[in-house]
Amino acid sequence: MTSKNRLFIVTAIILLMGIAIFASFGRSLFATNTPQVILPTPGAGSEDPPGSEDPAQTYQRVEVTTQTVTGVVATLSRPSSYYRELTVETFWTGGSSTSQVQAWIDGGWSHSRQVMPSGAVRHDLTGGEALYYWYDGSAQYEQTPADDRSSDLAQHIPTYETVLDLAPHEITSAGYETRGELPCIFVEVSRPKQLQRFWVSVDSGLLVSAESEENGQLVYRMTSYSPVQSPCPAEASFVLPNGEVLHTVGE
Repeated sequence: MTSKNRLFIVTAIILLMGIAIFASFGRSLFATNTPQVILPTPGAGSEDPPGSEDPAQTYQRVEVTTQTVTGVVATLSRPSSYYRELTVETFWTGGSSTSQVQAWIDGGWSHSRQVMPSGAVRHDLTGGEALYYWYDGSAQYEQTPADDRSSDLAQHIPTYETVLDLAPHEITSAGYETRGELPCIFVEVSRPKQLQRFWVSVDSGLLVSAESEENGQLVYRMTSYSPVQSPCPAEASFVLPNGEVLHTVGE
């Protein structure tokens, strides 16, 4: 083999090695700058999703309309264990009242503590098919049957999942909205003489605000903008006033 041929072969090998090295590192280099894409269902926009913390990434999100909102809400789920605080306001002609509520939820059990406008403190503890309730300072409690909505009723909040069963014509408005600086799915429901609005957090899956109007007048408002603690704090109490322990967090 002549020296010219050997030089040609060596040069070709070096060139091929260079191409292979560039291809390997080049893919890694370009991959670090490839934006993350969330594939939407039909009818999607191209904006950043609510709560996105990285503006350098680009996303596609499902457009929330009166036609798609039930499908979007169906993808949300509440955490199974958490603690949060909420405010419930009731309005009537010439007056209003406000209650502060604390709620501990864990393993299918719920304990709500409500400071009523009178100053009295009511406790509602639900689990299984029973609801127990009593007032601070009392060693006695009452028991009544419970169902899946009893926990929400005890907290004086609407069960937002009911929108999944609505007829399309009952949903008059829907979309993404910020409520209390929290990114939410917004749903407005219209019935004869009544208008309801729901704001569901896209981060926690919890209802963070709700309003109800009757004959054009605001009669109810609920807000819960403080951070949610999840899982539920270990010191949470699911104990009746007589000392009987019905549930322990994490069990």
